[in-house]
Amino acid sequence: VQLQASGGGLVHPGGSLRLSCAASGGTFSSYAMAWFRQAPGKEREFVAISWGRNRGSTNYAVSVKGRFTVSRDNAKNTAYLQMNSLKTEDTAVYYCAAGYPIMSSYNAWNGYRYWGSGTQVTVSS
Repeated sequence: VQLQASGGGLVHPGGSLRLSCAASGGTFSSYAMAWFRQAPGKEREFVAISWGRNRGSTNYAVSVKGRFTVSRDNAKNTAYLQMNSLKTEDTAVYYCAAGYPIMSSYNAWNGYRYWGSGTQVTVSS
């Protein structure tokens, strides 16, 4: 499975961006698709997950809940992360990941087998 993230850029605080993660190979609909981010000098942290296998459910980090929305289009083999009300602390490289994470540890980066290359999101005035 190959993943390609895109859609990052520079945005003012309060603005919006939509990230995309295009997948090729594998059975996209069966994978959980997650987003992580890593800011300079910090560890990679979980952002959101769209569960696969037709579950249709999602989970979010507390820091983004209510502002970010994760979704997927299985027909297009693409996952999305809609980011609204962006804050300066959202600045990071955003990565998409795919796999079959354990329910109790879906926010752990090592639960995902496949990773995209990352896309930079900078929130600055």
